[in-house]
Amino acid sequence: YLLFLYARKSVIQLDLANTKKALIVPAFETLRYRLSFPKSKAELLSMLDMGTLFTFRYHVWTKGHAPTNFAKWRTATTPYRVEWEADFEPYVVVRKDCPEYDRRFVGFGWNKVAHIMELDAQEYEFTVLPNAYMIHMPHAPSFDITKFRSNKQYRICLKTLKEEFQQDMSRHYGFAALKYLTAENNS
Repeated sequence: YLLFLYARKSVIQLDLANTKKALIVPAFETLRYRLSFPKSKAELLSMLDMGTLFTFRYHVWTKGHAPTNFAKWRTATTPYRVEWEADFEPYVVVRKDCPEYDRRFVGFGWNKVAHIMELDAQEYEFTVLPNAYMIHMPHAPSFDITKFRSNKQYRICLKTLKEEFQQDMSRHYGFAALKYLTAENNS
């Protein structure tokens, strides 16, 4: 509930209704099935320092949230801007009229990455909220991620969809979309 109140206040203060901004809610995770949810940023930082919490997907996919710049977030007191990077997939608060998720990406893989890429192509500003956070709790792997991990055909199909999406981005956004192709080839 506190996240909702803070996000709503940030939406107004940062004039989300009249600007193209994606407000980033920094994500963390615990490997424990039971956790006393931190009641403040200071408590969360203490839990990070003790190893009770980690930045989201720290052990398996740091690229997805690294541009959030968690080191800066630790001491930030005002919202700050970050730039898009390949494989960036933060949790965001955006206007209702923002681009929708691409319907090609259902199940596991590339849904958030493609959405953030589209927001970047449309020149949304990525703004990290300094007093917001969410915590992912452990759970059994989903059916879709299990399929992704065990089925070569699933991975091939996802790769084909990614390439098709990037070509569509290139056709739609022209020269500005070249960075997405270059970033993908380098990652």
